[in-house]
Formats: sequence, structure tokens, C-alpha cells
Amino acid sequence: MIHLDETQLLRHAGALADLLTDTVNGGASVGFLAPLDRAEALAWWEERAADVTAGRLAVWAAHDGDRVLGTVSLAFPAKPNSRHRAELVKLMVHRDARGRGLGRGLLTTAECAAAEAGVTLLHLDTETGSPAEQLYRSAGWTAIGAIPDYAASPDGELRPTTIYYKRVPATALTR
Repeated sequence: MIHLDETQLLRHAGALADLLTDTVNGGASVGFLAPLDRAEALAWWEERAADVTAGRLAVWAAHDGDRVLGTVSLAFPAKPNSRHRAELVKLMVHRDARGRGLGRGLLTTAECAAAEAGVTLLHLDTETGSPAEQLYRSAGWTAIGAIPDYAASPDGELRPTTIYYKRVPATALTR
């Protein structure tokens, strides 16, 4: 896994856009509707560069040559009373690379980085009933409930979303 700074994010934005379009067009609910145009996906990734530079977002990518097979990000809140937590966002694995532990590796990378940064609480949301739920549960995340009709799936159907959290003691995770 490579932790991307602004320059690396922009250099890999095309490969990240390819991953995002594959993820959305494959039916995963990550905030976009299908079919996702590559230009829209590219613009979205390029817009993240300022957040990376400002320290509001940390992005990791798993590569196979020039191809990005997976990514995960941590979004850090700006509020002074929230600096102990972060949101796990955009955990994506290319359809061709699923089932090989890459999602687990990306999740562990983000959890370890959070612990190293002094973050003690992580949270995320994911489509209820999605394959991602098994990953989060098996990694020790706790579901706290579902919100009906929270977001549209890539095909436009309103779907429920389950909210998860995980306490991340700084001493509990090692690489």
C-alpha cells in the first residue's frame, strides 16, 4: 500500500478514476450513479488533492504496475472536539482483484494509520446487505443501526445504509 501525497494522487488520478468507474459500474454504492463517466471520476479524484494537502484526507492505493487495484481513505474532521476520530471512506477493490485479501489489507492499513495518528475512533457507512458488511464485521467493526433510503445505489434505487464504528487503541495495532 502506498500513502499518496498530493503529487502522487494527481499522478495516479487516472488509475484511481478507472478503479472508481469499475467499482460504480460494477454495482457498488460509493456515492455515484452508473454509468459513471471516466471524466467525472477523474475530476472527483483531482478535487481530492487539496484535501490531501490540507491534511483533511489521507489516501492509500494498492498498485499492480500502473494499475490501481484498490484504495481506502480516512477523512479527518476539522472541529476541535472531533480530532480523536476519523471516517473511513471509499474503500474500493477492483472487481478483478476481489477475493484475495486486498480489502482486508487496505482496511488494516487505514486502521494502523489512524492509530499512529492518535485517532481512537473510526466510523463508516456502507450499503446494508452489501458484501462490504462481511468484511467490516469480520474485522471487528460494530454496526450501530441502519438508516432507510439513505442513498441511491448506482442504479438509482434508494437503499438503506448501515453505520459502523470501531475503537482503535493506539497500542493495539501494529504493522
